[in-house]
Formats: sequence, C-alpha cells, structure tokens
Amino acid sequence: MSSWWRTAAGDGLRRAARVMRSYHTIQAIPRELKGNRVSARDRAQGRIPAVVFTQSYLQSNPSSSSRPVSRKRLLTTEKKQIQAILDSVQLPFFCSTTFPLQIRAGSGSSSFLESGNIHRDQETGKILNLVFVWADEGTELKVDVPVVFNGEEACPGLQKGGHLNRIRTTLKYLCPAEHIPSKIEVDVSNLDIGDKVFMQDIKVHSSLKLLSKNESIPICKVAATNLD
Repeated sequence: MSSWWRTAAGDGLRRAARVMRSYHTIQAIPRELKGNRVSARDRAQGRIPAVVFTQSYLQSNPSSSSRPVSRKRLLTTEKKQIQAILDSVQLPFFCSTTFPLQIRAGSGSSSFLESGNIHRDQETGKILNLVFVWADEGTELKVDVPVVFNGEEACPGLQKGGHLNRIRTTLKYLCPAEHIPSKIEVDVSNLDIGDKVFMQDIKVHSSLKLLSKNESIPICKVAATNLD
C-alpha cells in the first residue's frame, strides 16, 4: 500500500479525509480469465469487468516484451456500488477522483488508484467496463480535470444579456498522485461582455504542470448574444 501520509502535522487531517471518503472505497475481486463470454457472465451477475494499469503500462509499446505485466490487474467490481459512487461523485468528476481500492480476494491488499475511463453501451448507457490507473505516492499521472464555472448569477456580462461560451470543459495536467484535483474552478463573476479567462490565469498547486502547448488559449468567454 502506498505511503500516503508524510508529515506528522498533516497526518490527522489526511486520515480524517480518508475516513470521510471510505464510502468510496471500491471493492473488487480478481478475475483470472478475460474475453467476451467472461465479461458477459460478470455483467449478468451484476458485476462490471475492470482493469487496473500503471500509467507506464498504458504508455508502453503494446508489442514490447518488457512491459510491466505485474502491474496490470484484471478485476470485477459490483455494479450497485459503482452506480452509487457515480450518483454521488457524478461524471465527469469520477474520472479525476482518487479512490482507495480494496481487493477482497487473493492478496487482499489495497492501493490507491486514480480513475480512468468508463466504457458505456452507446444505446442503453449501461456501464460495460472500467479502466483505472494505479496512483502510488510520487507517481505523476496525466489527468483530464473537469472545469467548473462559478459566479454566473453575478456575472455582469450575463446580466447584460450575454452568454457564457465554455470553450474548454477539461484541462489536462501532469499531477503527482497526492495532488490530483477533482475539478478546476473558474470564477466568472467579474466578467463583462468580451472578457475571457485563459489557461494561464488558472491557479493550481505548484506541483501541477499544464499539458498544453499554448497557455494563452481561452477557457471561456462572455459573448454578446446575436439578435439577428
């Protein structure tokens, strides 16, 4: 298990935060087999197939014989629990939220992970598969963090009849596992018509690196309403 807490000063607060989030501990059991029939059987039994990678595995050459297979785990999760977490955390925040993972069979170990992708059936919306990434302490992960816009009710430009053009709904950061933000909050309460908020205006933890070639790209703009 990752050594999540480093200093005595922050130990109590972090432990309390972990207790508060214990509801979101994902319970899983290993699965030895893979394939469409195995996955279909799991779904029929009220479970969702899942896989956990290291990010280095995801970025490695699939044909490489040296890829770290020991850090790829095939699991299944309980559909009811995943749905309850989704109802509580809500998309897209699920995909930038860290969860403790408890493997209840086999090794019985637990590690922290950062959620990755949810695969759904395009017609029914049912969750088909889950893909997660291990988030051991000190590991840097590429994370798409959702953008949340606050202060629209007080925004002068919107009060004048303008509309908020949400240009970017997520921002990609390289984040240490212990500093992954669940969301990026953008204050638009002081924006007038024509005003913009740029990537470079966003303040985040100093350890986060924005993965964008052009930080001057706007995240949002208050645009005038076209009455023609």
